[in-house]
Amino acid sequence: MSFSSSWTFLKTSAVLPTFFPKRPNRFLSAILFNCLKDSVATMTESTARPLNTSETVAAGTSKLPNVKKLSIEGNIAVGKSTFLNLLGKTFQGWHMVTEPVNKWQSIQGSSAHSSTGNLLQMVYEDPSRWSYLFQTYSCMSRFKSQLEPLSEQLIKVQNPVQVFERSVYSDRYVFAKSLFDLGVLSEIEWTIYQDWHSFLLREFEERVALNGILYLQATPEKCYERLQHRGRLEEKEVELGYLERLHGQHERWLIEKSTDVHFENMKNIPVLVLDVNANFHNNPAEEESLINKVKTFIETL
Repeated sequence: MSFSSSWTFLKTSAVLPTFFPKRPNRFLSAILFNCLKDSVATMTESTARPLNTSETVAAGTSKLPNVKKLSIEGNIAVGKSTFLNLLGKTFQGWHMVTEPVNKWQSIQGSSAHSSTGNLLQMVYEDPSRWSYLFQTYSCMSRFKSQLEPLSEQLIKVQNPVQVFERSVYSDRYVFAKSLFDLGVLSEIEWTIYQDWHSFLLREFEERVALNGILYLQATPEKCYERLQHRGRLEEKEVELGYLERLHGQHERWLIEKSTDVHFENMKNIPVLVLDVNANFHNNPAEEESLINKVKTFIETL
């Protein structure tokens, strides 16, 4: 079943249980949770190690600098990667962390240089079959990114800033939530997802916490136009209706504050809303306007 056909059906029918086929995910959930535990153990070992002398902030101390952590949030094709590149070009001491799309497009097998499939394409082609697996893997990859030890270069910067392209929070409150509302995540899958997500957030809350969010805001129509222009093969089934749903979910979470957020540090997090309906790429006036707003925002954190 394609994403397109799923979305079309969901607009005309509420009889979800009889429409989506039964999926062999009851045992898959347990397997994935074990994988998550192994992954967390690995991350803990790598991030709990003491800093060596080359990683110290000053001679005789191993105290880490106060790093400001931001995430760029926004709809599919709103311009997050382009904006991340602009920030990297402007603030060369900042550390930019891109969304690991390439990992989702080529899941590595046990042998070197082997790929077991394009999970991003699989979820778009058959969301009712692959949504839970995709959201588990995408969220795991975001946790890994946000738990990475600070680089030696970033530690030496006077006012260090890390910027993540999306976060473990939007993974839950925008994308997984939207898939559950669409019916392609079942009740039990959504319950299990929230359970391990909450567990990991409690365990690593301070280390994945954000200081602020940069919300790139554009109409779903503008995002759809940009999506068509970039022509990513896996996204050919994406329809305007899905982008409208994601837009609404972003607005409820970041603007209206009506999303039920379960973590205290995220309930009143500062959000900078940046209107990117106008194309800012290679547009000096728009780029300067956006950068000045980011500079002002950073000073308030």
